[in-house]
Amino acid sequence: MKKLSSVLFIILLLLAESNFAQISARLLQTPDVSKTQVAFSYGGDIWIAPKAGGLANKLTSADGFEGMPHFSPDGKQIAFSANYDGNTDVYIVPSKGGIPKRITFHGMNDRVIDWTPDGKYLIFASSRKSGKQRFNQFYKISANGGLAEKLPIPFAEFGSLSPDGKQIAFTPRTRVYRTWKRYRGGMASNIYTFNLENYKSKNITNNDANNELPMWHKNKIYFLSDNGPKKRSNIWSYNLDTKQLSQITNFVDFDIHFPAVGSNDMVFEAGGKLYVMDLTTEKYNEINIDVVTDESTLMAKSVNPKNLIQNVSISYDGNRAILEARGEIFSVPAEKGPVYNLSQTSGVAERYPAWSPNGKYVAYWSDKTGEYELTIRDFENNNKERTITSFGSGYRYRIYWSPDSKKLSFIDNAMDIYVVDVKSKKVTKVDHQLFLMEFGLRNFAVNWSPDSRYIVYGKNLPNKMNAIAIYDTKNSKLNVVTKGFYNDAAPVFDPEGKYLYFLTNRSFKPVYSDFDNTWVYPNATQIAVVPLTNEITSPLAPENDSTTVKKEEAKKDKKEDDSKDKDEKKKDKVETKIEFADFEERLEILPIDAGNYGNLTAVKGKVIYQKYPNRGSASKERPIKFFDFKERKEKDIVSDANGYMLSADGSKMLVINKRNFYVVKTDAGQKLEKAMPIAQMEMIVIPQKEWKQIFNDAWRLERDFFYDPNMHGVDWNGVKKQYSKLLENAVTRWDVNYIIGEMIGEINASHAYRGGGDAERAKRKPVGYLGIDWGKKDGKYFVKRIVKGASWDSEVRAAIDKSGLKIKEGDFILAVNNIPLNTNKEPYAAFQGYANETISLTVNNKPDMDGAWEVLIKPLKDETRLRNLDWIENNRKRVEEASNGKIGYVYVPSTGVRDGQYELVRMFYPQMNKQGLIVDERFNNGGQIPDRFIELLNRKPLAYWAVRDGATWQWPPVGHFGAKAMLINGWSGSGGDAFPDYFRKTGLGKLIGSRTWGGLIGISGAPSLIDGGYLTVPTFRMYDPDGKWFKEGYGVDPDIEVEEDMTALAKGKDTQLEKAIEQVMKELKENPNTIPKQPPYEKR
Repeated sequence: MKKLSSVLFIILLLLAESNFAQISARLLQTPDVSKTQVAFSYGGDIWIAPKAGGLANKLTSADGFEGMPHFSPDGKQIAFSANYDGNTDVYIVPSKGGIPKRITFHGMNDRVIDWTPDGKYLIFASSRKSGKQRFNQFYKISANGGLAEKLPIPFAEFGSLSPDGKQIAFTPRTRVYRTWKRYRGGMASNIYTFNLENYKSKNITNNDANNELPMWHKNKIYFLSDNGPKKRSNIWSYNLDTKQLSQITNFVDFDIHFPAVGSNDMVFEAGGKLYVMDLTTEKYNEINIDVVTDESTLMAKSVNPKNLIQNVSISYDGNRAILEARGEIFSVPAEKGPVYNLSQTSGVAERYPAWSPNGKYVAYWSDKTGEYELTIRDFENNNKERTITSFGSGYRYRIYWSPDSKKLSFIDNAMDIYVVDVKSKKVTKVDHQLFLMEFGLRNFAVNWSPDSRYIVYGKNLPNKMNAIAIYDTKNSKLNVVTKGFYNDAAPVFDPEGKYLYFLTNRSFKPVYSDFDNTWVYPNATQIAVVPLTNEITSPLAPENDSTTVKKEEAKKDKKEDDSKDKDEKKKDKVETKIEFADFEERLEILPIDAGNYGNLTAVKGKVIYQKYPNRGSASKERPIKFFDFKERKEKDIVSDANGYMLSADGSKMLVINKRNFYVVKTDAGQKLEKAMPIAQMEMIVIPQKEWKQIFNDAWRLERDFFYDPNMHGVDWNGVKKQYSKLLENAVTRWDVNYIIGEMIGEINASHAYRGGGDAERAKRKPVGYLGIDWGKKDGKYFVKRIVKGASWDSEVRAAIDKSGLKIKEGDFILAVNNIPLNTNKEPYAAFQGYANETISLTVNNKPDMDGAWEVLIKPLKDETRLRNLDWIENNRKRVEEASNGKIGYVYVPSTGVRDGQYELVRMFYPQMNKQGLIVDERFNNGGQIPDRFIELLNRKPLAYWAVRDGATWQWPPVGHFGAKAMLINGWSGSGGDAFPDYFRKTGLGKLIGSRTWGGLIGISGAPSLIDGGYLTVPTFRMYDPDGKWFKEGYGVDPDIEVEEDMTALAKGKDTQLEKAIEQVMKELKENPNTIPKQPPYEKR
């Protein structure tokens, strides 16, 4: 029996081992090295292997990505960053394996940087107190846990402690995660040394290259830099004795990533391979790593793609719909019946399906050939596919069938409009648009006349207006039927061939600002109707309830009835007649209020549309409505929806609402009750095939949409070949993103990003915050500082900074919900999951429970804005104090809607009466093109108005006419580049600080990747009125250069701000900003 059990055990063991494979691993990321071992991240987990290579063991297996392993000085422990419990925190695990110990508990990402030389503490980077999420700072924490101490370095991303632990080499900025190679802008980092005792700092690289990841080893600081002639990231060193920089490696095909040093070795990755360098000789060799794994991330899997539905098409009768999801085409019933996956092509993308009006075909774009080509699936011929076109490169959008199911129309990425004859495969170019980017292309529509002869669409005009254009497919003639004096769009034919309906912006009702005398013209859209000939009566013509004389009906025989039926059928096929002369003169506006309308369609006797909330309205509903020409009334079909699509026979519509799909009739009062069974959609994903399609899509999208067809002179075909080889080693979707990032980085352009997709995701748990700086004394946690903005900043206050709460700085917080705070953990450990939740705090003015009291609070979900307001107010106070109240201070965090446009006016209006103004756009993360920002700042005095009593009026009433200066730095980019550029061009004042990011090749959207991942494509680039390009990858130079002074900042002095105060005060002295003296009263 014992022998049999042993045999069975061996068989089971062999069976278990047969499910695993020993493979040679590539794409090993963020490695580290000890005396005997290397650690690295592979497949999102931490592994460890002998330094000489060989078989690796997996140490971690949490959901999400674990990375940045760092050996302790004795090699017995590994610190790393991971998300086991809801946030990316610092953990420690024994090198031989074991249970990871959580060290940090804050909700912001905590990234391991280094161990202290004695192995007692860890250094990590976090933005927890940065105030602006544009930079990190360093923190020191015990390897046993407890309260983290912020180091005095003002900005810090990566670093390495000196052997004695008294100094640190660090980078204040980093671009190691950026997908932009050969960059030389203001965001490029230098290596600094910083004395942790006396705060002395020194820039040891001091060049415009990307100098990253310093590694202090004996008398050298090694680092990564692209300062060589090929501008590839290689290993360099700085000799602390000779002060000389030297290039150590010379990789030319791939960049080196994330080097790390141990006791006498360096490890790094390049081209997916791992290398170890002996620091005595500075010679390196590749090491081969094998892993034993079941390769489960590469296994085929069945998934429901309902959350990745991108396009839909309803059948002619509304009984079914075709849905595009994750690159597959599904046929889904309106309510009952099976769901069919029509394509079943993992590794091939089908996009923009369109069901023909006769129900026989579905057309879509397929990249089966390697490029997106028009493909027809024939339901009457065994679902057989037929490729119609051979365009080659390019991307195409929504397909529109003619009513007779014989022709198709669409637009492509080059803004060219086409018509294709399905039978002959003839392709006819109809027109070319001028101003459509991704959103406009995705929503571009044509509409066919009922007889399939004409298509109609909104045509871009040079004056940026749209006119209505009608193309005659019979005569190949384009007719532009409105003049473009107003913006006309979204035209549709009446199904009876009598009228044309379209949206038109002809309502001009100004809405004034509450803060100054500026105005805008929102909610301007109306619906127009035009009879197609002069003989057709307007559907809005006056009505007359008339009575006719009743006549006796003659007897009819069967032959007469048959003849009448034939005549009716002939009428159904009547030719659409259009009189193009004086077309716009027949236009009338429907009697409904102007507003925000879209998605115009028509059925017999009705025009259907969707009404969106008016600008400034509190309403959130987007009802689908129709105007009934017979009753002359507007009625609701459904009360709220994301969108809809009309069936070809006009009887039903597919309604989209909150990620569900419904089919309802085109009658009033429909309810969204029975959703389509999208939960039954299933498809097989073969990861490696899908990843190849995603990689190819990313490459094609950059090729087809990038603003420069020459791809900045890069051999784009060669780049594809180079990086596609790495794809063979990918084992996770993270690897795919990494490879795509490396590929698109070769273009050397800003705003080239990628991310997302079907990657493993760890759970997130919100952390509550009190809005304080924590301290520790007498073995307990206490309130060291309450973080505050200005007294008028009611937007957000610290959770404990409320009226009636008896908590002040210096008080001890002893328990949360009656659970004592454990000072062996960060205090945030007690607030996991408590963001915006009511909790109790036990508080005392001494470190024990005697006399303690309880208060109820709601912790904040985020402290970033509060800390930003604190920083802003401290700057404002400093400017006010130093200038004796003469200068105002305005901080502009972005050029976007939510914070930049808000913050600019919030700070500008109350300070516009100051004699001078400092506009601080440091750390500006961009957004929109800031011409309106400049318009506000650049208002000139036109007049002054004398009044008998009270103060003189200036005109314009809101404007600042005095001296100005702008603060800039390398974190300011995109719109944050354009803002100082325009500030200088308009002569508003001096630019002070350091050079900006230098990224003004903008993005306007791009097609999604099939698994929900994203890719950005830079589609437009700024050049100046003199015909010269903006210095992409360089940035905006200051007029007065003041680099960040790490020592001064560590001591609390902002030298850039001080210089701005000095400059504006100087200009005010030379040219005071005063109201001109009123002239004497006249005798009139």
